[in-house]
Amino acid sequence: MRVRIIGPGRAGTSFSLAFDHIGWDVVEHLGKNDEITNAARGVDLVLIAVPDGIVEDTAKQIRPNQSAVIAHVAGSLTLDVLGSHKRTASCHPLLTLPNSSIGKERLLSGAWFAVAGDPIAMEIVEEFGGQSFKVTDSNRVLYHAAACVAANHLVVLLGQVKRLSEIAEVPFEAYMNLIIGAIDSVKILGPDKALTGPAARGDRETIESHLAALPKSEIKLYQQLAEAAQEFATEFISSQNVN
Repeated sequence: MRVRIIGPGRAGTSFSLAFDHIGWDVVEHLGKNDEITNAARGVDLVLIAVPDGIVEDTAKQIRPNQSAVIAHVAGSLTLDVLGSHKRTASCHPLLTLPNSSIGKERLLSGAWFAVAGDPIAMEIVEEFGGQSFKVTDSNRVLYHAAACVAANHLVVLLGQVKRLSEIAEVPFEAYMNLIIGAIDSVKILGPDKALTGPAARGDRETIESHLAALPKSEIKLYQQLAEAAQEFATEFISSQNVN
């Protein structure tokens, strides 16, 4: 299988290394200053790995080809952005790809992918040893929003942990078992049963003491999430009582 990747960023280079690992032939990458009109010539797959906002324009610039599949890896986009190309697909990895080496390993580690269109998307997932699912067009943006909460928002929260740990003169690494344990609990028990701490037990006094101790710049984020945690815990208790 011959592949050409448009977009030599973190996603594009991660896929490139993963394709190379499974024995697919990756020809030269094309970047923003390269001519892409003939990108589909001589390959089985053109994988567009550019920012979501320019996927549609990128696809329009590629001269139609009867055999090559034009695919994107954008989580928030449907196949419509690929225009009138005869064979189209999408293959979005539900992963973070911080750099090419880590990205390659994650793509090949039994990951989940949202797929659509041409069967080549399923073939990619199977060759990577992953698992796939489909998302309806109407739910595509919502699916991607959930992915951003799961990855990006979680990183923002851990950024607050790091800032507060530094102020408290405690190593950030000391919190790692707690963080990983919380994720493991969600995996095993589900979010509803995994919540612990003062919000889960209705300990408003402890939350108020936290707010009093926090630097002013950190209060808003903590307060919003503490309130959300309390609502979450209350809803779970109510549902248990109903059942």
